[in-house]
Amino acid sequence: MILGVADPDDPRIAAYRDIRERDLVGRQGLFVAEGRVVLAMLLASTRFAARSVLIAAHRVAALADLIAQVPDDVPVYAADQRVLDAIAGFPLHRGILAIGERREPLSADALLASLPERATVVALSGIANHDNMGGIFRNAAAFGADAVVMDGDCCDPLYRKAIRVSVGAVLSVPFAVASVGEDLVGLLQAQGFDVLALGLTGERTLAEVVPGPRIAALFGAEGPGLPAAMLARANGVRIPMAGGFDSLNVATTSGIVLHHLMNSDRR
Repeated sequence: MILGVADPDDPRIAAYRDIRERDLVGRQGLFVAEGRVVLAMLLASTRFAARSVLIAAHRVAALADLIAQVPDDVPVYAADQRVLDAIAGFPLHRGILAIGERREPLSADALLASLPERATVVALSGIANHDNMGGIFRNAAAFGADAVVMDGDCCDPLYRKAIRVSVGAVLSVPFAVASVGEDLVGLLQAQGFDVLALGLTGERTLAEVVPGPRIAALFGAEGPGLPAAMLARANGVRIPMAGGFDSLNVATTSGIVLHHLMNSDRR
């Protein structure tokens, strides 16, 4: 049943109110999914669950197939576009929102231990830009990476913009965040992963890398890059570039690296 909403102050949709600001100040373990593709990913996920759905009234008929997939105990609200925009706090052109929650997360060590003997992992340190986070997850999904692990200095991949940029991949690629003080490189190596650290001074070029059965590609923030301590304990790899230019966007870098790893003879 579709539940109509005529008042932006309706207490039933409080979780959607001013979502741009709410995303920045904390979400009590919840997150916002935006758009048809992302909602479909949320409904299909076994690691996440929808709490409620809010749709522009004029889109209800066109979304009937997707609405039919919403569990019976999850309320689906519909509001006129004007009311929807007032609820969100900005013009919501996609006209589709959902509140999701994450089921009990795995620790980084438990996630790595659960992976098959042949596995490719994306490892992240200090990625603070939500666009880059979303782009990396999109590449991880596109090239079939088995998981993403990150340290506590990374931004939240469940931030609304990161999910949107990832086209829902954040909800499909398993991920875990290492606890504060946990050694990300050590966790990977203890689980048998060969850790490739991407940087400007890597001893090998990417083309020279022949990946083994368990491989982890480690990426750092644009600008500072990976900490020296991480670089010293991993296998340094670089991507050659034209003279006079020495850096790539980290999401772009992840796409190039994953394409190489997933299209090698190893697969």
